[in-house]
Amino acid sequence: MWEARAVEGRGAELLEWARAQARVLAREPERTEILRAPQDRVLVMTWWDAEYDAELPELPEPEAGLITRAVHRWRFESVDGA
Repeated sequence: MWEARAVEGRGAELLEWARAQARVLAREPERTEILRAPQDRVLVMTWWDAEYDAELPELPEPEAGLITRAVHRWRFESVDGA
């Protein structure tokens, strides 16, 4: 999971940047979902058929002038469901 907060008023630009970056990952994930939230936040979730600690491609940091702080990244693994 990748999450960033855009500089005020640049949320649409960050969203488009994230969409473009998700399309050119070195490997294609099983599924990608891109979400937005108040305060110009953008979240990209990717699902992979891989071990938890596998080397996987990640979205990079956007240019410093587009975001208010460093990108947050987390990995999760499914514990219930399909």
